[in-house]
Amino acid sequence: MRPSHKDHESPDDLPLSKTRRKALMHELQELGEALVALSTEALARVDLPESLRAAVQEAQGMRAFEARRRQLQYIGKLMRDADPEPIRAALAVARGVSASETARLHRLERLREGLLESEEILGEIAAAFPGADLQHLRQLRRNALKEAERGSPPKSYRAIFQMLKRCSE
Repeated sequence: MRPSHKDHESPDDLPLSKTRRKALMHELQELGEALVALSTEALARVDLPESLRAAVQEAQGMRAFEARRRQLQYIGKLMRDADPEPIRAALAVARGVSASETARLHRLERLREGLLESEEILGEIAAAFPGADLQHLRQLRRNALKEAERGSPPKSYRAIFQMLKRCSE
């Protein structure tokens, strides 16, 4: 039996099927959509070719559905010339940073709620944040409880969170 030329070709040598090419283009367009969804600060941290960065920033400002759809297709086209792996890695970092930041803020919210329930949590706050002004936190707690009783705006309630946030940075 004679070996055919197919036995000597690797899968990488074969041309991509039309279906596979389309799937790759859709993946790149979805990656572009993820870039458009980033905040301005997060986008600034991603290393992109200048033309792609400009197209993404333009898409971020678009509100008209059809114009935005066409811009996303254009971004997908520009993505073909860019290496997608560093972009994927940067997106993963951006998502991870936001997840850890969200967890930190939730922890601070739990501390604030615990403080309003009982002043005993001040020991935990002192241990976690040695530089925290505990006397000021006590005063803010008293004011927040009074504001809640009166139904007035939660100025001190918010101030507690801001103070905890500054201490945790």
